Amino acid sequence: MPKKNQMCETIVEAARKRFAHYGFGKTTMSEIAKDCKMSPGNLYRYFDGKLDIAEEIAKYHVENQLDCVCAIARDTSQSAQERLRAYFLYELRDGYKTLAEEPKMQEIADIISRERVEFSEWLMGREQSLISEILAAGNANKEFDIPDVMQAAKVLQAATMKFRLPQMHSPLSLEKLELELIALLDLFMSGLEPRETADNSAT
Repeated sequence: MPKKNQMCETIVEAARKRFAHYGFGKTTMSEIAKDCKMSPGNLYRYFDGKLDIAEEIAKYHVENQLDCVCAIARDTSQSAQERLRAYFLYELRDGYKTLAEEPKMQEIADIISRERVEFSEWLMGREQSLISEILAAGNANKEFDIPDVMQAAKVLQAATMKFRLPQMHSPLSLEKLELELIALLDLFMSGLEPRETADNSAT
């Protein structure tokens, strides 16, 4: 691994620990530099500011999360409905665990969503693509009858937004959030079923 990349990883990890303990706003570049045993001037050779470091922290978490949800979305041993439930339950549990263990990381999530719009838009696009893959698989195996898969993915993404980093939006326990999410997904999926299937299940 190149020395620059190694040093970037060292800086990011030192900053993550500081942000998790003191918060983004109360951490300075000088403190991060001190933790890395370098001068503030040397730190700026690697990152222009705290926000750039925070974005790297967010990217690392998101890339790990996307690896997991990609595996769920493409698990052909499960039905599309099972994959949708597993996908969103994973995101809920992962987001809840992250903020439960490091509550000050909520500050990073908030500032990245506001200050780094391109990153947020990229993440939303990746999630929409994965959700649409699951919905398209449901169309292919006759579980769903969706005229516009991408539009349905956007609607489902919007409807489940509160479950991404749940403590930012709700005081409910994880168990109650899981029940609420499952009920929402079941309602959504019932509206996607082919008419013949839906009519038969209603009788």
